[in-house]
Amino acid sequence: MSRIILALLCLTTVSGWSTAQGASSASHAPRIVGYYASWAAYGGYTPAQIPGELLTHVIYAFANISGDGEAILGDACQDVGSCNGQIGAALQPGSSFAQMRELKKRYPHLRVLVAVGGWNWSGKFSDVALTPESRSRFVTSALTLFLDRWPGLFDGFDLDWEYPFVGGRPENKYRPDDWQNYALLLAEFRRQLDARGTEVSRRYLLTIAAPASVRQAIEKLVWTQISNVVDWINLMTYDYNTGGRLANFNAPLFAVANDPAPGMNVHATVERYLAAGVPREKIMMGLPFFGHGYSGVKSESAGLFQSAEPDLSNKQWGVGTVSFRELRSATARRFKRFWHPEAQVPWLFNDEKRVWISYDDSESITRKLDYVRSQGLGGVMIWELSGDDGSLLPAIHRQLRTR
Repeated sequence: MSRIILALLCLTTVSGWSTAQGASSASHAPRIVGYYASWAAYGGYTPAQIPGELLTHVIYAFANISGDGEAILGDACQDVGSCNGQIGAALQPGSSFAQMRELKKRYPHLRVLVAVGGWNWSGKFSDVALTPESRSRFVTSALTLFLDRWPGLFDGFDLDWEYPFVGGRPENKYRPDDWQNYALLLAEFRRQLDARGTEVSRRYLLTIAAPASVRQAIEKLVWTQISNVVDWINLMTYDYNTGGRLANFNAPLFAVANDPAPGMNVHATVERYLAAGVPREKIMMGLPFFGHGYSGVKSESAGLFQSAEPDLSNKQWGVGTVSFRELRSATARRFKRFWHPEAQVPWLFNDEKRVWISYDDSESITRKLDYVRSQGLGGVMIWELSGDDGSLLPAIHRQLRTR
């Protein structure tokens, strides 16, 4: 899942919050969908530790795409224990897939999807989506690999193309018709999944992760086509200002006065997707279990909107991305917490070290969950589960599933 949503994707200025016409408390039970990043096992967070009782769905990230356009495992050693002599790679007996199967046994309600692509592995999507033949080949390979080789483990697929036509890694291949081809690829997935489901008397899920701006695909026709075949859309409503040189919010709920990127907030993103024709119940708000920080920040306005160094890839908060779990030690590190009443999110600032970190905590997440309910959205998506310190997910479950 991307850690970069470029500021050039900003579209319109949206400020304030007025409940959209027709929006109300959702009549459906909101989904709580958590991504499990396979590499988290190398840091000690394995599928066996996932609190399945607090989730409705888990998405295993990521599968990759081979050079000849077929779905392949992302990390065969960690995924299935095929380590080819590597030492210490498979940290737990039976591999992550085996642990995920045991997780489903413990929590029979839980549904597990496998995500394909992500920030690092989206480069071949343009090719596999290009023609009817390439689409059919890719989808068939995905179903054969994940549904036939590990029967009963996966309940569907999540496509995470970052991004069609524009954005993503510089070496990715792009085409002007990527978005239309993406809709056709998803339709082929739906066709083959439905055919497979008929054979076994079940329905397989199909979802996508989508960027925080729809500037790349503003045509309502494309999003109508996509919405018709997917079960829901996981909006990556975070990383709004990653890579910039101003200390700005990672995932603000609303626009802020004097914000140099006033359209880069959760409410604006939701409004764009609604305007593009996506049904409310298929919109999932992304919640980050991480913060993003900047160094070299001046103390004026407690660092907010001050010039900064954009990313030092953490290095013990140097900074860049920092998991919420790591932020538990913020007070000991002499950070002060601030709250923005417009953005409805907090930030941390250490004036002495000139380090500024935007993040979400239980207070800001509560505000966002209120928004999900009032707007009648489909629920929330979490990136990613290992970032929790044990407090956020239980709070989400209490607010969305036990009222």
